[in-house]
Amino acid sequence: EDRLLGTDPHGTPVTLRTGRFGPYVQLGPREGDAQKPKRASLPKGINTEAVDLAKALDYLSLPRTVGEHPEDKQAIFASIGPYGPYLKHRKKYVSLQDPEEVFTIGMNRAVELIAQKPTRFTRGSAPALKELGEHPEEGGEIRVLDGRYGPYVKWEKINATLPKDADPKAITLAQALDLIAAKASRARRRPPRKK
Repeated sequence: EDRLLGTDPHGTPVTLRTGRFGPYVQLGPREGDAQKPKRASLPKGINTEAVDLAKALDYLSLPRTVGEHPEDKQAIFASIGPYGPYLKHRKKYVSLQDPEEVFTIGMNRAVELIAQKPTRFTRGSAPALKELGEHPEEGGEIRVLDGRYGPYVKWEKINATLPKDADPKAITLAQALDLIAAKASRARRRPPRKK
């Protein structure tokens, strides 16, 4: 059954409830078609008997802003999700072992954990092995990147794989233009996909 834990500073009731995905706390009732009240899931394994009003308000206050990352000044957040407690910085998520860390973790520890997590390969995020400059006719930057399947030349939407025996750092602009032209002509010859 729903358990009333008390009211927040504005007099809104705070209740402990159980739903499809486990126990959660809710701020205010849901009345008809009114806006959905704020809810916060409780971490797995928590003793619901030990949850009081203060703890419920802590969960309802998430996500918590830990601070700004010193390198890029982007915010670091701490919260609890379906897979447990975590830190979030930009598009990087780092799991925390202890749910209590969400409320106590400081900047130094957060930055350290974020730095330790390896960055997954994402399209367009590969560091440039060599900058070749602008395309002489069409404009747009040409770069040599290291991708999941090996080094390649990138210009606009064209990705041209380097020959296996080629040294990515020795590629010239002329060689890159030949690879781009060959890739573009192959793409033009390809028949359109059937719907």
